[in-house]
Amino acid sequence: MITTKLIGAALRGRQHTIDKYATEGEAMQRRALQHLVHCARHTEWGILHGYSDIHSYEQFASRVPITDYDALKGYIERMRHGERHILWPGRVRWYAKSSGTTNDKSKFIPVSREGLHNLHYKGGADSVALYLRSHPQSHLFEGKGLILGGSHAPNYNLRHSLVGDLSAILIENINPLVNLVRVPGKEIALLSDFEEKMERIAHCIKDYNITNLSGVPSWMMAVLHRTLEITGKANLCELWPMLEVFFHGGVAFTPYREQYRKLIPSSHMHYMETYNASEGFFGLQSDLADPAMLLMVDYGVFYEFIPMDEFDRPNPTIVPLWNIEVGRHYAMVISTSCGLWRYIIGDTVKFTQKDPYKFIITGRTKHFINAFGEELVVDNAEQGLRQACAATGAQVREYTAAPIFMDSNAQCLHQWLIEFATPPTDMAAFVTLLDQALQSLNSDYEAKRHKDITLQLLQVIPARRGLFDAWLKAKGKLGGQHKVPRLSNSRHIIDELLLLNDEK
Repeated sequence: MITTKLIGAALRGRQHTIDKYATEGEAMQRRALQHLVHCARHTEWGILHGYSDIHSYEQFASRVPITDYDALKGYIERMRHGERHILWPGRVRWYAKSSGTTNDKSKFIPVSREGLHNLHYKGGADSVALYLRSHPQSHLFEGKGLILGGSHAPNYNLRHSLVGDLSAILIENINPLVNLVRVPGKEIALLSDFEEKMERIAHCIKDYNITNLSGVPSWMMAVLHRTLEITGKANLCELWPMLEVFFHGGVAFTPYREQYRKLIPSSHMHYMETYNASEGFFGLQSDLADPAMLLMVDYGVFYEFIPMDEFDRPNPTIVPLWNIEVGRHYAMVISTSCGLWRYIIGDTVKFTQKDPYKFIITGRTKHFINAFGEELVVDNAEQGLRQACAATGAQVREYTAAPIFMDSNAQCLHQWLIEFATPPTDMAAFVTLLDQALQSLNSDYEAKRHKDITLQLLQVIPARRGLFDAWLKAKGKLGGQHKVPRLSNSRHIIDELLLLNDEK
């Protein structure tokens, strides 16, 4: 406990700075914008948009366009090939790989040295700082932290340049002192084969005193289940009696909460949500009794927001953080020290309070399934269905899909309810082809499907003719532009449709 108290004392200054979010949030954001513009003024992007003459938010907003990955892809590709001073000063060596856009299987998000430390590592340190303040009797550093990561690979074979999961980039560059309090070692943590990695981690961690977990809930659960199988323990409290907190993020935790309670049946176990994306670390729970996260306003990220009821308009309203309205749904726009400028990240949020700014993630700007980190979007679904139909002679009239969340064996899958105009000649072949197409279109889905470890083969349920129209009619939405959402992270819609389908 002495080590934990010493580390808590060392983090006290940072705790006091975070307290200033309540009174200096706008000032911190204005300083963040000023710093970003000043740093990038001599880059190709900065020269193009006159950064040397930008001295206010209003000038920045009038000169710099709203962007997305497709808009920046050309710049990023040049950066990946070693060009300097493009979107951010110097050469950016690391690229976080995440699920793709309409036109690409994967996105490659630049991770600059400044971004690595101010956008990502700073978030990890602040998570610990706020947790220790809330739990002064913690024994966090009297044991080891189990931190799960992905893998990385050389970037175009350029020296010291890497591309891969953000978690792998973080582990590769982590301060050596942190390795004293975390497991597994790099040689295991960065393995690309998750089945081998899970097996080796489970054998490695069973003999350690684990006090904390960090990672994506779905991957973590697979590792923990395997560890219990190896040890023969009934639950993790028997194996690690000092386990006290899980720092989690990446996907919504709600579907996993009850399963984790069964795995860790302890009233002393805590769960702290973090919002750490490939693009940056944006929020964390400052109060574990409040599901809303604190927006981190001094990380070298400048935030803007587009009201979702205006998102599809040609010229929507765009507001800085200090002009947001509590309770309104927004698409989040970021400018960062990794060279993303007025970038639509794709997440939607709703603020629950100001001073300090606290928010919840409400979804994505498009329909999607991201129950297990797969980030399947509608365009993936449409193209996958098109390929499966072409090969089996099927025609799809309507469809929707949603996740079936993990069962006691840590298995999960996507369930598709499809109304066929013409059924496939071979349903089993249709299912396999659809699954294979989705893997070819989306690298995150492909990773989760690898060897059936996290995500099982999808399931297709044929819908009776007219089912979707009957559901819309019951909702008073038949006709016009109303339609059933194609993909959903919730089972609410598909469960209603399945009940109606059974009423034949």
